[in-house]
Amino acid sequence: MTFYDDLLARLSDSDVEYIVVGGVAATAHGSTRLTLDLDVLYSRTPENLERIVKALHGLNPYLRGAPAGLPFRWDSRTLQSGLNFTLTTDRGDLDLLGVIAGVGSYSEALAESVEMDAFGRPLKCLSLEQLLRAKRAAGRPKDLEVIAELEEIRDGEL
Repeated sequence: MTFYDDLLARLSDSDVEYIVVGGVAATAHGSTRLTLDLDVLYSRTPENLERIVKALHGLNPYLRGAPAGLPFRWDSRTLQSGLNFTLTTDRGDLDLLGVIAGVGSYSEALAESVEMDAFGRPLKCLSLEQLLRAKRAAGRPKDLEVIAELEEIRDGEL
């Protein structure tokens, strides 16, 4: 189970620069599809990497799907050395994405992102157009399935 409200509160309260993407962003726009993790596009500045490490401190972040016992150090150096991290934490699954196909990096996505209220707080989310570009670029069956619904939401048909 993913505690979206808790993960988002930790990120926001630690002043992490991030944009909500993926299923949670789609839900914030009105999608009815279920998602099991929280996906965020994050700024890769050294200061922001430190804030992310602080925000998840105590939640035992670990690489989702990695064998148990595989050495994994949760620190800003690890974040700097990688780009996209699929994590499991004590509060649920969290994907930290440094770049998204069809959208780009945090700085590239920021201008077109929208502020929405979700889980009792204002959040930056990908716009519907950004979500559609990301879903098309990903091209996975589950992404292709949601495109029609997002287009209907965009066009005011839902």
